Amino acid sequence: MAKFTQNAVTVPSNIRGNSSVQECALGTKIVTADGRAFRYVKAGVTALVPGKLQDGPAMIANHTNIAVAAAAAAGALTITVTLGNTAATANQYAGGIVSVNDADGEGYSYTIKSHPAADASASLVITLDDNEPIVTALTTSSEVTLVPNQYNGVVIHAQTEAGASVGVGVTAITAAYFGWIQTRGPVSCLHDSSPAEIGEGVSASTTTDGCVTELAAGLTAIGTAMVQGVSTEYNPIFLQLD
Repeated sequence: MAKFTQNAVTVPSNIRGNSSVQECALGTKIVTADGRAFRYVKAGVTALVPGKLQDGPAMIANHTNIAVAAAAAAGALTITVTLGNTAATANQYAGGIVSVNDADGEGYSYTIKSHPAADASASLVITLDDNEPIVTALTTSSEVTLVPNQYNGVVIHAQTEAGASVGVGVTAITAAYFGWIQTRGPVSCLHDSSPAEIGEGVSASTTTDGCVTELAAGLTAIGTAMVQGVSTEYNPIFLQLD
């Protein structure tokens, strides 16, 4: 089978594929000859469908702004945190980041390599990527936020948004299976009852699941309408997430 090669990583070329077997790293990006960009994802607990806006996994409030449980020196490859009142499953955050949001070491973020499971309110030891040791030492005054890999557990966008927009579906992907979503270029996407006019920005809908809407104040543009949108129809937009 023919393959794309992107950044020296060989990946499957079938963007309509849907597999129970992971074939490349989550978040791997490919770009077609016409400039469209796609990212490799794992679907969440429900199936993904073509033409609908997709969100990354929801942030967990009890895993944000949490305390560092033990000092970690510059050069260390582990950070121990104290979870809030929500448990963590093994490697739930693998491939994501730990963001230091306050006090010593603030402003840095590090890629998470792995971690065990941990109970609610328990300590969790996070192992960092080998190439990303701690730059500025952390203390027990430091606070961090755990951010999941945005392509691990992708879901259809919900009108009450719990995660960031990451792309538009280009094929059906079975729940917990692997496949591709589009992140840049022309793509068919469902519009809500406030469709954008040609040339206007579009954002994630706050009224209808899986939809885009005419850009309004306070919302973030994720692309541009290519035609006059029609409510409940799948109209082309120029997606600009990547």
